[in-house]
This record gives sequence, C-alpha cells and structure tokens, in this order.
Amino acid sequence: MEIISATSVSSILLWLFMFFTYTSAKVHYHEFVVEATPVKRLCRTNHVITVNGQYPGPTLEVNNGDSLVIKAVNKAKYNLTLHWHGVRQLRNGWADGPVFVTQCPIRPGASYTYRFTIQKQEGTLWWHAHNSWLRATVHGAIVIRPKEGTTYPFPKPQREFPVIIGEWWNRDPMQVIRQALKTGAAPNTSDAYTINGQPGDFFECSSKETTILPVAAGETNLLRFVNAAMENEHFISIAGHSMTVVGIDAAYTKPYTTPYLMLAPGQTTDVLVTTNQPPGRYYLAAHVYESGRGIPFDNTTTTAILEYKSGACGAGGPPPRLPVLPAFNDTPAKTAFVAGLRSLGPVDLPGPVDEHLFFTVGLGLFNCPRSKPCGGPNGTRFGASMNNISFTQPRTVSILQADYFGIPGVFTSDFPPVPPIPFDYTANNISRSLQQPVRGTKVYRLKFGSVVQLVMQGTNIFVGEEHPMHIHGYQFYVLATGFGNYDPVRDPAKFNLVDPPMRNTVGVPVSGWAVIRFRADNPGIWFVHCHIDSHLTWGLAMAFQVENGVGLLESVLPPPVDLPIC
Repeated sequence: MEIISATSVSSILLWLFMFFTYTSAKVHYHEFVVEATPVKRLCRTNHVITVNGQYPGPTLEVNNGDSLVIKAVNKAKYNLTLHWHGVRQLRNGWADGPVFVTQCPIRPGASYTYRFTIQKQEGTLWWHAHNSWLRATVHGAIVIRPKEGTTYPFPKPQREFPVIIGEWWNRDPMQVIRQALKTGAAPNTSDAYTINGQPGDFFECSSKETTILPVAAGETNLLRFVNAAMENEHFISIAGHSMTVVGIDAAYTKPYTTPYLMLAPGQTTDVLVTTNQPPGRYYLAAHVYESGRGIPFDNTTTTAILEYKSGACGAGGPPPRLPVLPAFNDTPAKTAFVAGLRSLGPVDLPGPVDEHLFFTVGLGLFNCPRSKPCGGPNGTRFGASMNNISFTQPRTVSILQADYFGIPGVFTSDFPPVPPIPFDYTANNISRSLQQPVRGTKVYRLKFGSVVQLVMQGTNIFVGEEHPMHIHGYQFYVLATGFGNYDPVRDPAKFNLVDPPMRNTVGVPVSGWAVIRFRADNPGIWFVHCHIDSHLTWGLAMAFQVENGVGLLESVLPPPVDLPIC
C-alpha cells in the first residue's frame, strides 16, 4: 500500500531540517550490502546472509554527537530491516528498524537509508537485522567514543577490541526457525558459539582461524563485549586476568573488578584488562548460562586467545591456559555479577512516578487439534506472552505508520497495565487453564514526559527461565531485581535510588522480577521484547505508544521519503 505519497514537501523539508539541526560536525556514510555469502565453519561451507561479505558485519566507529547515514541494499532473498540496538533514536522511530513495528521490510532488490544521530551515549552498542532470524549472521558492533575534546572517565586504554559472542548453525538459521514454527516445537540448538565469528580451538576445522587479541605486557586494554547470540546468555572469562567493568549498554559504571562476566543476548559490557601476567597465550572463553530446568541447550565452549606479543606463540609454544567459568546453571554467580553494577555516580532519578505498571513475562502453550498434534509438550505449540497477550505482528503496515497516519485496524491501545488474572506466578504447578495466552497487536499508551515504573515478573508457565527484556528507544534505570513473586509492600525497600545502573536490556531473573524506571520523553512507537529470539518469535513482546508532547521538538519527525512501502 502507498502511504508515503501523503507526506507533504513541507514535512520532508522539516525532517531534513531537524536531522541536520541535531547533527554534529561529523557525519559517517556507509553502504551495507546484504546478500548471501559462502562462509566456512566446522568443516563445511554454508551460504549465509552477511553485510558487505563480512561475518560478523562491519564495526561502526563514531563519537558521541556524530550522525550516521547508512544505505541498506537488500540483495538477499529475504525481507530485511536493520535495528541500531540501544540507540535512542529521539523522535525518529523511522530509523529504529523492527519489522512491521516501525517500518515495513526492505524487499529483495530494494534499499532504504537509515539516518540517525548519537546523542548523549558513550560506550558500546550494536546493530542487527530485526526480521525473523536474520540477525544470527547479520550483526556488528557500534563503538561510541567520547565527544572530541573530552575523554573517558578512566585512563585511556592502549588498545580497544570488539568481542562479539555469536551463535552458529550448520544450516540456514531461517530454516531452523521456519521448521520450529511449522511443527510448534522449540528450534534446534546451535552447533557452536563464536567469538568474532570463529568457534575457537575446541572445534574441528577451526583452530587455524581462532580469534586472536594481540596485546603487549604491562598495558591496559579496553574489551567491548557484545552478546549477539540468538538463544542464550553467556558467562565469559579470561584465564589469569581479572576484568574491570567500566560500562554497560553505552552507559558508564563505577569501576568493578570481576573474574567473569555474564551477558544476556542484547547486552554489551565494556571492561579494562591489564596484561600483568607472564607473557604467553591465555584463553578468553565463553559458555552458556542456562537458567531453565530441562531446557536443551548448546553446551559447547567458544574460545579466543589473548596473545602477548613477547610470549611463546604458535604451534611451538605451550597451549593457552583455560579459565574457570561458572557452571551452566550457576544462578548465584549470575546474581552476584549483576549486583556489582552501579552507575558512575549519583543519578537524577526521574520522579514522582505517574505510571505504575506490572507486566508478566514468560512462556505459554497453544492447544493444537487432537487430530493434528503439534511438536510442543503434550501435542501443543509453544507460545509466549506479556500480561497474557501474545504479540502478533501486523502484515500490511507498521504500527508506527498506522499511528502517525491514523490508519485504523492495525493495532489497539488496550494493552493491560496489570495481568488480567493474578496468580502465583512462580509456583511449580500452575493451572493448565492459565497456559494459553491470547493473540493480539496491542500497545500501551503513555503521555509524553510521564514517569514510568515497570515491574517485569517472570512466570513459571511451562518452565521458569531468565528473560532479557529490551526496550527500544529508551535507556532505563534498573532499581532492583529479585526472586519469587514481587511484593509491592516489602520489595521497594530493596530499590537502589542513588546510583542504579542504566541499561537498555535487563535480565528478568528465573522465577523472579525486575523493576525499572524511565521518563517517557521519546514520542513514537517503541517495541518491548525478550531478546531470546525464539521467545520473541512466539510472542513475548508488546509496544509503548508514547504521545507527542508540545510543539515540534516534542513530536515524532515526519517519515523519510524512501521509507519502504508495504
């Protein structure tokens, strides 16, 4: 359907004016050509979808205040969108990317130019495809350095390395999720995890290409970790070396020294590593943190090598040392790591709270006909929901376009602020009557400038599991996390109201809860979803509909002229 023609010339000029008003001295231009590329891993060659022939894709390097103009050219056989994960996209949801939420897809053979500015963010973010499972191979890092003339709030590192945790299947990931959706079963587990696209030394046909991080003795380096895996959270450690966390999700933190990290899909963590060990080779290793009981997962370990230039290197030297990682199910280790994260200093916490919201997040099951059972438990089909609503993606126009142009019938603004039926969310035996959610395309409406406090409560419907929840267009403060059912009387005493960490993706603990707070100061439609991609595919998502404020500077920008048509 053609709707862009309704955009007047004056609106186009206004969009261009506002874009360049917010653009600082540097504008970075890129062309991302998305197409199938032969990539060899684990002794076999697959044709996977890549950007500019690279897996992972290009690293974008900018300074705070810079702008990016990225032309995405779709030469693949699949529909495509790109999401700039964690970038606030102020008033500019047209550049955010989730398919049929803020834009229609870029069709094969077409292109779309994403234009956006980095505003008051420093650290590491990342970009990825946001249509089905293309992001398994279509992703890369975004490095945001301080504004020119300013410095890091820590000594300048000698070197910087993006370290991207990925996930590899020996078949097309799009076929993996298609098979799961066809049968109703969970998708097949991956065949390996990767660091910067390589599985590492413990896999066949892989050791010659293991990722090497070259360092020198006595220096301090900045490692920028991104968890781009599709299905699992990860513990990460470096043999013989501690790590000092200095940033998460493009926000600085109080320096915090730890022997290991835990990153959920979607999260980033910046750490300083001082090379104070005897010169040699040390493994950087990662394996899964799996919070759910009885859930199949890829239990392999991916490795890279921290290699001192002056050490004994190569096949003739001693083998690298391997770090000790927490056990796969070590929830106390995960909890201890998260508890150490704090903002760099006292924060100006928004308040008082205008909207007290309570969203359940978890898995569910859809019944299938007895004559044609599905591949889920007891013949059911896997589903997922928030407040018992399983998100259904529109098919004809995006929610943002429908909202902006007043197109009826695409979504409704009646997402419930609390669960429709309260129950014992973390009980071990939840009634089967509560297992089946309701499908819908629902958003929750927020007034511009309102302060939102959101409790996200995990449920044990089918199985309890940690859910990394990502909110597009916003950074938020994580006031507290805990286990069991959230208690509105007792649990607020646990809130950190002084220096809570700022994130864009928060892990809702297994059989537990998380409380976040933010000011709704970015108008538009903003997707909220679990970053475990099978859970998103099953419907663990909703969207906020943030109203315009007063005047042009508090209103959604007009759409660009090349926004993909449906």
